[in-house]
Amino acid sequence: MKNKFFERFLGFKDIKDPMEDGDTLANMYASLLRIAWPAALEGLLLTLMNSFDTMMVGKIGPAAIASVGLCAQPRMIMLLLAQALCVGTTAVVARRRGQGRQDAAISCLQQSMAIITGIGILITAGGYFLAEPLLKLAGGSAETLPDAVIYFRTISMAFMANCWTLCICAAFRGVGKTKITMVVNMTANVVNVFMNYCLINGHFGFPALGVRGAAIATAIGTVTGCVMAFFQIFGRDDYLSLTGQKFRFDGETVHSLITVGSGSIAESVFMRIGFLLNGRLIAGVSTSAYATNQIVQQISSLTFTLGDGAASATTSLIGQSLGAGNKEKAKVYVRVVQRVSLYLSLFLMIFTLLGRNIFPTFFTTDGQIIQAASLCFVIFLFGLFAQNLRVILAGCLRGVAFL
Repeated sequence: MKNKFFERFLGFKDIKDPMEDGDTLANMYASLLRIAWPAALEGLLLTLMNSFDTMMVGKIGPAAIASVGLCAQPRMIMLLLAQALCVGTTAVVARRRGQGRQDAAISCLQQSMAIITGIGILITAGGYFLAEPLLKLAGGSAETLPDAVIYFRTISMAFMANCWTLCICAAFRGVGKTKITMVVNMTANVVNVFMNYCLINGHFGFPALGVRGAAIATAIGTVTGCVMAFFQIFGRDDYLSLTGQKFRFDGETVHSLITVGSGSIAESVFMRIGFLLNGRLIAGVSTSAYATNQIVQQISSLTFTLGDGAASATTSLIGQSLGAGNKEKAKVYVRVVQRVSLYLSLFLMIFTLLGRNIFPTFFTTDGQIIQAASLCFVIFLFGLFAQNLRVILAGCLRGVAFL
């Protein structure tokens, strides 16, 4: 018998329950949420890493907020190739898991780690030596550029560790083990916050390094997360364990990674260019205006992490369903996550509306900036539903990518 709750509130009157493999709609919702909530929390923590830096340097002044915020888009641009590869890693590993091919899933992780090591070397060098021109392109001014360059060059030294962590976590998301990635990033953020406290204003005998201290703290947190991620694939007998595995080049897997990841690159490039140009225009208005924009972006990014978590879970579940040859179940997962997106967006809209006057106070005490940010949050609400739906549907498409 169909559950009336699902029929009335979740809109699935015409879906067979149970499925062909004996699974039920209720179980599919449970599976989605089981994978999505750690993935969402992981994304939240990754976003918070930059937010904590912005919050904790906020006491120095608007220029410090703007300097740290100025680095966000150039950092994302530097990591574009790595993130695109990781999208492919999640999709390919999920498909191989559904096919019951553990050896192929492990091979995918090996190929991804080899490729991303090369990417990491390039972007580490690029981030360090091209910091100043990148930040000028992002809108750096005489007031914000010196601290921004210091911050960006310092975090660039941890780009390799960042890439390795992204790759390993992407593979674990593919097999649905999002709790592992959540713990890795949670630990990294705890370390980041603690070292921020020690190094920004000087506590426990550490020097007060200001913006440089925030960058060092972020780098230390990133490396900590990387060490934990490596422990998961080398120190444990896990589905994706690389212990005792010899590296062999696998052209089929590399082709699959490139096929899936290349589509993500174009999407990310246009999105980041848009953010960069928008930030540059605002930076030309004033430092206070740019600081306001950074506060709004930090909070808005946090709201999207819930949608990202659902998208990540859907990529894994759809990929596994198709790998097992169950196309109908994959289609139902698309409808399940669309319905989740609707209620998730409604919740986030109410949450943002109620907190619009509170969120800016986490970053600054400047009354003018707080008032401007509060108004921006109201405007932001009008695009929240469409943005979350776009993120979630993109996750669905990655799950059905041709491999």
